[in-house]
Amino acid sequence: MTITRAACIGGGVIGAGWVARLVLNGIDVAVFDPDPQAERKVGAVLAGARRAYERMAGQDLPNEGGIRYAASIADAVDGATLIQESVPERLELKHAVLAEIDAHAEADAIVGSSTSGIKPSDMQTAMRRPERLVVAHPFNPVYLLPLVEIVGGEKTAPEHVERARALYASIGMKPVVVRKEIEAFVADRLLEAIWRESLWLIKDGICTTEELDDIVRYGFGLRYAQMGVFETYRIAGGEAGMRHFMAQFGPCLSWPWTRLMDVPEFNDELVDLIADQSDAQSGQWSIRDLERIRDDNLVAVMEALSRQNRGKGWGAGALHKDYLERLAGAAGSDKAARDGNGSET
Repeated sequence: MTITRAACIGGGVIGAGWVARLVLNGIDVAVFDPDPQAERKVGAVLAGARRAYERMAGQDLPNEGGIRYAASIADAVDGATLIQESVPERLELKHAVLAEIDAHAEADAIVGSSTSGIKPSDMQTAMRRPERLVVAHPFNPVYLLPLVEIVGGEKTAPEHVERARALYASIGMKPVVVRKEIEAFVADRLLEAIWRESLWLIKDGICTTEELDDIVRYGFGLRYAQMGVFETYRIAGGEAGMRHFMAQFGPCLSWPWTRLMDVPEFNDELVDLIADQSDAQSGQWSIRDLERIRDDNLVAVMEALSRQNRGKGWGAGALHKDYLERLAGAAGSDKAARDGNGSET
């Protein structure tokens, strides 16, 4: 199943990332965003994404899809197979936007919401055809990170969940269907736990923002990149595996190793502390510099993982390898077709 044409409603950081992933996969995209700076902002993200993709896939990239900036939601969704909503996280705004999308979208279009925490059932109340709405929660940068959480609501049809899974997979993503609807889904609940504990560690002077980031990126972050949580801990159990790990470290769950149930007051003092340390840590780079560094690192990690497991790839690297092979195959077919057409004239 492929996306013939797409619409992106909202052109912020996440919306622009969707535009870039779709366009660089050869799909025409109509964009609607009332921000007068939307075209410039989307263009900046697309430029960065293009640079990363050229390094990643080179000559195997398909011809870019076109971008059209629509004057209305109705105009943007016309003829779209996939409609991606990426407006701010306010339920009343989601309702208004989704109702308008629903009123004008093609009957068989899939509507995906990029929300990072709102349950799809709470958004479906604004729609006459709620069965085709799914949460399709991506991760920044959308054009490089493959994970997308797919969540159906009470009124989402199972066949549309499967259609959504196939559509997102067709653009090199790793769709994971969340089995039960829950606020914030899976990934953001994990991220929120780390974020809350991090705020306490900074506030209490245990470490700085830079030291905490070093602990993640030089330690367990590298393990998580290719094995996740449970496979990592299975190895930590030694030859006896996960059962031994659970027996050995299970009692730690009752020890005072976390303050997750006790959140620091989110006041100006805490904001200033975090912001000042972050400025000291990273202020020498512009956001565009940091985006390029991030993109280069992500491509390098996925390239390295794609060479593991006797060349079959490992984790995100295996998916990355398969995606590039599909791009190369499609590029070869396109070249053969062009050469054949040229020989006939």
